[in-house]
Amino acid sequence: MNLNATLFFQMIVFFVLGWFTMKFVWPPLTKAMDDRRQKIADGLAAADKGKADLAQAQARISLIEASAKTENHARMVEAEKQAAAILDQARREAEAEKARIVAQAQQDAAQEAQRIRESLRNDVAVLAVKGAEQILKREVDAQAHAELLDQLKAQL
Repeated sequence: MNLNATLFFQMIVFFVLGWFTMKFVWPPLTKAMDDRRQKIADGLAAADKGKADLAQAQARISLIEASAKTENHARMVEAEKQAAAILDQARREAEAEKARIVAQAQQDAAQEAQRIRESLRNDVAVLAVKGAEQILKREVDAQAHAELLDQLKAQL
């Protein structure tokens, strides 16, 4: 075989292979690489967007936490004020109830003292009549001497 013919056929095969590769193999490879490059670029953009969204979300969370703490503090202060008002109202009601109970007890004690005084007056009047009976050695009629006994009760 001839070296020129071999070289010529090899050149033809090389150019056919080059043309075939450029026509049928190379476009799908470049398309796949372009698609892959686009996917990577989209992924990086999405990652950057995700980082930015995460930073915004963390900022919003911090803001919401601060707001919640402030609101919670305000609610606690308000609750403390309400509790203090309720305790103050309960103290006033307890003082009023205490004053009412003390007044009622004083009134009851005064009535009981008056009743005991009356009972003692009656007992003393009965004893005075019995003593007078014994001194006079006769019976004193309580109905006949009711006015005298009432005066004696009043004096006691």
